Amino acid sequence: MTEKMLSNTLKVQRAKKDLTQEQLAELVGVTRKTINTIENKKYIPSTYLALKMAQILEVHVEELFQIET
Repeated sequence: MTEKMLSNTLKVQRAKKDLTQEQLAELVGVTRKTINTIENKKYIPSTYLALKMAQILEVHVEELFQIET
């Protein structure tokens, strides 16, 4: 089985809400660096964090994160 990557549209969804990385980080209770590493596919967030970001951005979690095939 090959390793799958998790892609995301976090940067796009964040821009739609006119939020900076810093602002989103404050809203979800993490650092700006955490948001940056998620956007750059260096870090996979916990389920709780993914759901919290989706709630704040007013999208379904599936709109934020997808498994690359």
